[in-house]
Amino acid sequence: MNTPAPATIETARGEPSCAPPARSTRPRFLLLVADPDPATADNLRELLGDHQIDVVTALDAADALLQAGIHLPDAVLTAAHLPPMTGTAIIAALQRRTCVPTLVGLGGDDGGQAATALAAGATACIARPYRLAELLPLLRSIRPDTAADFGAPLQVGALRVDPAAMQVHLHGTPVSLPMREFALLHLLASHEGRVVTRQQIVRLLWNGDEASNTVNVHIRRLRAHLGDDLQNPAIIVTVRGMGYRLIAPGAP
Repeated sequence: MNTPAPATIETARGEPSCAPPARSTRPRFLLLVADPDPATADNLRELLGDHQIDVVTALDAADALLQAGIHLPDAVLTAAHLPPMTGTAIIAALQRRTCVPTLVGLGGDDGGQAATALAAGATACIARPYRLAELLPLLRSIRPDTAADFGAPLQVGALRVDPAAMQVHLHGTPVSLPMREFALLHLLASHEGRVVTRQQIVRLLWNGDEASNTVNVHIRRLRAHLGDDLQNPAIIVTVRGMGYRLIAPGAP
């Protein structure tokens, strides 16, 4: 098979090599983040906590296996390199011990490892640095019973944003959005009437790994999807020098 690009989410195909774990009775999703970079792990703990997801962390392979055995998480998110083991080795060890769904984070130099990670039993490969717009749907697919924990629907005037169903309605009409624009709209809607800075958008949605002009592009696309006036927007308003504010749309 062709080696997938690291920015693309790739999921395993075929039958699992072991029986799936028993359904968790925890009301909240528990994710084990195994990453040699403490800042990455801490940042994910903070961001995912806002989505009612609990996070335990491990900085090396030995601790990751220990934490997986102690906590029996709903899923493991591991970097492709977790000293002293490779991503493939840690996946195989996790599958032997717990059969927990395992997501592998691939950086720009790790694209060639996607195929071997999936063959070793990984559930999916995801781009690293991690982005909530890509990570949250994967976690939701692992435990659909926790969908309500990903946030209640937001009703902002005539706009309805449902993060559990990943659906948007404006004046009762469905609006289809790519993942990034959906995450951006949800962030703005959850701060209705308040300014969300470009720095906040980059930090919360893209883990600090996007330029400000990229945010402008996604804002423009989101406005177009919502039918907002691109020259004189009334729904997503630019606050010059700061960021953006979502104004509740009224009746047409």
